[in-house]
Amino acid sequence: MVETILSSPIITEAILPFVLIFTVVYAILQKSGILGKDKQQIDALVALVVGLITITFANAVGIINDLLPFLAVSIVLILVFLILVAMVSTGKEGIELHPGFKWTIAILAFIAVFIAGLVVTGAWTWLANKFETSSGASWVTNIVFIIIILVAFVIVFLGDKKKDK
Repeated sequence: MVETILSSPIITEAILPFVLIFTVVYAILQKSGILGKDKQQIDALVALVVGLITITFANAVGIINDLLPFLAVSIVLILVFLILVAMVSTGKEGIELHPGFKWTIAILAFIAVFIAGLVVTGAWTWLANKFETSSGASWVTNIVFIIIILVAFVIVFLGDKKKDK
């Protein structure tokens, strides 16, 4: 296999993860204004430190490099989905989706990212082993049922706001 400059270890394990983390942290700090408005130098310095600290840990860089293909494929799938929705839309300039549909997509995206994080970090295999063995299955099953019951209570208590009027 031919090795290009973009597939060299210095690029994939240092430069690209650093640029990604630096850019995301800087953008978050600029947008939120946590460190103050119009403080680009401070935001850049904090983003630089976070980016450098991140690339010093091989596990963090490995997780980032494992998640990026999932991100790329997800973005392509979302783009294809939006193109298909635009094809069947009413022909307006902008596509207006129903708020319930937006929440459904957001929840599915959250679940997909959560599962991808579990798979990349190895927690998915650990959980699967706990479900398969008899020693761990009982407490994992109990936790799952408690979560389901709590979600049901939240839906029941927060779902009937309109009927209270």
